[in-house]
Amino acid sequence: MLLAPLPPRAGTRFSGWRIVVLAAIGLGMTGPGQTPGVSVFVDHLMAGLDLSRSQVSFAYLVGTLAGATAMPRVGRLIDERGSRVAMTVVGAMFGVMLAAMSGVVGMVTLVLGFAGIRMFGQGGLSLVATTSVAPWFDRRRGFAIGLSTALGGALLSLIPISSAFVIGAVGWRPAWAVTAVAVWVIVLPIALFGMIDRPSDVGQQVDGDPVDADDPHGRPATGPVFTRAQALRTPMFWAVSGAVATTGMIGTGLGFHQIDLLGEQGLTPVQAAANFLPQTAASLAATLLVGSMVDRFAARWVLLVSMLAMAGAMVAVPFVSPGWSAVAYGMLIGSAGSSARALEAASFPKLFGIPNLGSIRGVVAAISVASTAFGPLALSLGRDLTGSYVQVLLVLLVVPVGIAIFGLLAPTPQADG
Repeated sequence: MLLAPLPPRAGTRFSGWRIVVLAAIGLGMTGPGQTPGVSVFVDHLMAGLDLSRSQVSFAYLVGTLAGATAMPRVGRLIDERGSRVAMTVVGAMFGVMLAAMSGVVGMVTLVLGFAGIRMFGQGGLSLVATTSVAPWFDRRRGFAIGLSTALGGALLSLIPISSAFVIGAVGWRPAWAVTAVAVWVIVLPIALFGMIDRPSDVGQQVDGDPVDADDPHGRPATGPVFTRAQALRTPMFWAVSGAVATTGMIGTGLGFHQIDLLGEQGLTPVQAAANFLPQTAASLAATLLVGSMVDRFAARWVLLVSMLAMAGAMVAVPFVSPGWSAVAYGMLIGSAGSSARALEAASFPKLFGIPNLGSIRGVVAAISVASTAFGPLALSLGRDLTGSYVQVLLVLLVVPVGIAIFGLLAPTPQADG
């Protein structure tokens, strides 16, 4: 699909902050393909398809893993054709797969549907949205990406509520179709008429700097230039990817089993569900903070903070009880996951440059999506074997601690690869 670039509009107000807002909306619209958005449909899928919870969970796991395999290709699409084309293609396909979910009839079609919405929603649209901001900023790139991610996260948190309302009004099958229409109506106009790949396409400069009459193409964002192969050979790539995978796996597992896990600590189902509120608040705050930190500090120190928060939440589980300890636990969980994701989105342009950013981040997106598939299963199996979540979390504690140490030892990538 070929889209002509937008005509230059030299002299207009800097478009970078508009891209931040549009990317945030795009990120928010990934909600129907994210775990919280899918969760409101689970009971209806079980009843409508006569499947057990384990069968639906298994379909979700297989679909998520299948969806993860396409992320490197989406990343290459961003590099080769730009965020505008990539968002158009991914947004259109995401809507198609959401509409297809209204027609699932059994296990096979459910797996295919989950694969589609995880591929184009949680993976593809998230990758495009968070990558589109980087070419517009240099000095304040971390803050801009953090702001876009935080705003997107806030919008995303509204999707489960709105989906539940639509299900109650029209039923679960039509509700999938409604979410598809919403994605098409919101994402496609943003992609076609709002997104701009780079400042030079409209005669502007990175960071909104004044345009030099002798350089009408504008100043590109500074930084090293790594190919995907070169980036994958650096320890720091795997340290940051490991942090994203750690919070994806363990954080998703804790969230998936939150009602049961916190119930073991004396919280009622309502209190356990309410714990998502401090998680969301801490997530938004951490995203903004990490974006600004990346502009000022080396990635290893931000990574350390994220892994300490993850480890702290895991250690805190046996000490959680109704009240402030539960709130503190929720804040640790929320800040750990969001800080790792924000670190990757904001630090990779600084570490590896802009030209091949989509391809590089596509690998991380595949790792991230795949990691979320294993978390719920790992905690469930661990609880079945030991009789409690505490023991399995203590065993898994080696993961964030190991990633933190690895990150501290990993050297800063050098431009020669």
